[in-house]
Amino acid sequence: MRGYFGIGVEGLSKPMNAGNLFRSAHAFGAHFSFTVAAAFDPDVLKADTSAANAQVPFYAFDSVESMRLPSGCALVGVELHDEADDLPSFRHPRQAAYVLGMERGSLSPDLVECCDHLVKIPTKFSLNVATAGAIVMYDRIISLGRFAERPVSPGQKAEPLPEPVFGEPVWKKKGIRRRRLERAELREPNDR
Repeated sequence: MRGYFGIGVEGLSKPMNAGNLFRSAHAFGAHFSFTVAAAFDPDVLKADTSAANAQVPFYAFDSVESMRLPSGCALVGVELHDEADDLPSFRHPRQAAYVLGMERGSLSPDLVECCDHLVKIPTKFSLNVATAGAIVMYDRIISLGRFAERPVSPGQKAEPLPEPVFGEPVWKKKGIRRRRLERAELREPNDR
């Protein structure tokens, strides 16, 4: 899958939720994790049996103003917000950082203002922050990954994906391909 993603939480206070979220992020292949204005010790991540912070870069930002993301990275707020898109209809950016609100709270208005996109999980009420993060990461994987189509009926096997087909290389500068081919033909068979 092309691109990258990271996931974080604003105002997180429970090390069990942090550990669970960051462990899931590690399992789903997140490229980084972060907190914004967190109220817990990041060295005490309960429930993180994968030691995610030793495997994946972790950033602890003191405030929304101090938060820094890679150039070209879209910030996606996950929030039960009137203007948020439903997650099943959302097109994930190739380069994204997902941010969730704290336990028993929402994203701050300042952070919502920074978001390029807002998405919501279509549920009747708010979910645990680690559960919500896992759902968002799973949706990203199934929508951007390369998986076989689901079978029409339960119990049937999915059709395997065909092998990728690669065409001839496309050279941006004229004459490069010709020169490389000429050089290859001039080499002795033992040199190849």
